[in-house]
Amino acid sequence: MTQYLISFDDGAMDHISEEDLPDVGKAAHAVVQEAVNAGVFVFGAGLERQRASVVATDGLVTDGPYPETKEVVGGLVIVDVTSREEALAWAAKFAAACRCAQEVRALMPDPETDAMLRQADRRR
Repeated sequence: MTQYLISFDDGAMDHISEEDLPDVGKAAHAVVQEAVNAGVFVFGAGLERQRASVVATDGLVTDGPYPETKEVVGGLVIVDVTSREEALAWAAKFAAACRCAQEVRALMPDPETDAMLRQADRRR
């Protein structure tokens, strides 16, 4: 299984009227429930529309993203599926529900982190 990030840009849903937002929310939650029931849902969230903070390697905190940044993430879902095609199928469901295009990227596997999580689970 591979985890995929399905995301959309901040502002991608700005075309949706206030009166339609509850229906979009219901549709999006229905797809989340479908993904949960299918056992592929890992995590999902919308991001507050706000300025991000950038923390440098020396710990210095500045406002970000930089002014030249045109796109920032507005929301995301992580699914754990068997193929890119399956991730794209889930993205299509989220795109229809949220009424906006979705970007799909594979997350790089990290066996060391997986081992750390398994070890932490054994301690509970």
